[in-house]
Amino acid sequence: MLAYGLKRLGLAVLVALAVSMIAFLLLRLSGDPAIAIAGEGARQADIELIRKTYGFDRPLPVQYAEWLGKSLRGDLGESIYFKSPAAPLIFSKLQTTMLLGLLSLAFALAISIPLGVLAAIYRNSLVDRLCLGLAVVGQALPNFFFALLLIMLFSITLRWLPVSGSDSWLHFVMPTIALGYYVAPAFMRLIRAGMIEVLEADYIRTARAKGLPARSVIFKHALRNAVVPVVALAAVQLGYLLGGSVVVETIFALDGLGYLAYQSITFKDFPVMQNIVLLLSVIYVALTLAADLANAWLDPRIRVA
Repeated sequence: MLAYGLKRLGLAVLVALAVSMIAFLLLRLSGDPAIAIAGEGARQADIELIRKTYGFDRPLPVQYAEWLGKSLRGDLGESIYFKSPAAPLIFSKLQTTMLLGLLSLAFALAISIPLGVLAAIYRNSLVDRLCLGLAVVGQALPNFFFALLLIMLFSITLRWLPVSGSDSWLHFVMPTIALGYYVAPAFMRLIRAGMIEVLEADYIRTARAKGLPARSVIFKHALRNAVVPVVALAAVQLGYLLGGSVVVETIFALDGLGYLAYQSITFKDFPVMQNIVLLLSVIYVALTLAADLANAWLDPRIRVA
């Protein structure tokens, strides 16, 4: 297990470095940071002075090495737009985004596991078709459009929930539903396929032949084995929820990392943008690593392979 963990850790570090390099280069290719800092109508002499002051005139490998070194030491630079250190600004917003991501993941699992189990038990029936129909709608409906529908229903028509803000738990209800429903279909289809495969296994037939209650056979024996692949998918989907919350946080004006990313893109705040990308990439890689280790612990065959 230790050798497997070290191998996966080494791969995770390489992936994180590759993502940080790609993010750095893409942001540099999107425009000249010196022009963004100087603003429109700035003189060429001022732009050149800013380029030299911030080191933008040096080769890109040198800039990347310096930025990565400072980032690893916790120095994320200073925000161009907010005129404050980037590290406290980013980490102050991370809590809201993490809370939204965890709530959305919990909501997705809460609706997908029962629906997946029902679809597998009543395979090829009306119940199965209804569950698959809900999954198709959830995957086909863009989360920003679904978020607007939720606002029209619960905020404008019924006046049950606030439209924007992040002051109370009520502000997280609609964003959680909008994000969670979008990722729920992947869980539901995976659980349905796993349950169908497990329910046809010999040990399930043996358990039924022994006269075990149907509830015990389904939830204690079948679901326990069918849910193993969900661990890896949950980590991947949580990373997607954290990185994909930009649109939903912007619609609901949640004071999180996604909304900060939208602001930094709008105002060309390069230090904040590239550090948000780096942070989310590291979190995504860490979640994937945790899922691999959890699967290896749950299923020893993965370690042997």
